[in-house]
Amino acid sequence: MPAQERPNADSSQKPSKHVKELQKQYAKQQRRKTPTNTLPHPALDIPLDHYTSFVSHLKSSHRVLALFGAGLSVASGIPTFRGAGGFWREHDSTQLATPEAFERDPALVWQFVNYRRHTALAAKPNRAHYALAKLAEKNPDFLAINQNIDGLCLRAGHNSASLLPIHGSLFDLKCSSSQCGYTETNNFNDPILPSLAIPNDWPISDARFPLSPVPISSLPHCPQCRSLLRPAIVWFGEQTPQAARARIHTWLDAGRVDLMLVIGTSATVWPAAIYIHSARLSGARIAVFNTEAPDSEVEDPSQTLRDQDWFFKGDAASVIPDVLKEIIGAVPGTKS
Repeated sequence: MPAQERPNADSSQKPSKHVKELQKQYAKQQRRKTPTNTLPHPALDIPLDHYTSFVSHLKSSHRVLALFGAGLSVASGIPTFRGAGGFWREHDSTQLATPEAFERDPALVWQFVNYRRHTALAAKPNRAHYALAKLAEKNPDFLAINQNIDGLCLRAGHNSASLLPIHGSLFDLKCSSSQCGYTETNNFNDPILPSLAIPNDWPISDARFPLSPVPISSLPHCPQCRSLLRPAIVWFGEQTPQAARARIHTWLDAGRVDLMLVIGTSATVWPAAIYIHSARLSGARIAVFNTEAPDSEVEDPSQTLRDQDWFFKGDAASVIPDVLKEIIGAVPGTKS
């Protein structure tokens, strides 16, 4: 008998209904083989065993600690000011965000702060912010240590009772004088003063475009003592507030920690690293969500992942909603 001719395979053709049905049946079969009701989205590089073991552990976890870093807000358009992106104009951002820089050139620092406020107000919370807010709502014993100062977690509906902003907020102000206790919260004026207004389409971050001079008299001043106001954030070289540290320690001492989520941060600097170590001592397994894997060669063994821990690589806005979907349901914009 003459051999049957094989149909010409055209890779550009769409899958037939038969192929689609086979794919559906295969997906159902895979679900039956796993202890979870959902599977990781195929576009994400998430090992199935990691996904199922993490979801199972999260379902059984009562006390969950989370640590939010700058990577959580990247998809919202918030610069991390780390690595190659660590400069604003020609200035190292870590050198601008210091008490010494404010004392030396308050106008420059306020222009930097005003740019960050403007960027944060123009940004929108991403799917990771919304997913974590829903997770906190479902878990009465959830505490998130938030290192971000952009306000996006609160705008996503995250309950403030379970959110601890240890670095403060760009939208809170305080007097720069140690003799004055004036503070102001939730100042969302953009610009904070007309003298700091950013002209439309003006690339203020580009050092090739000169900054308009701002006299000291036109900067924000304390209404009580007339000293300069400053953002109520923790600058480099300053300690996190004692009240924030005390709340974390009280929460950790209240009982066993089942799980710690480390999101968008390498957590290699103090005090972030110590929180991971403390959670481990309290029995927690660690799940890291970041674009880069934790450094396996660090000298401190408390910062390395162990066999029972998880690492999920990718942008938080894509990965977080996917791995949490079985617990919180679908987040708008998330493929199921």
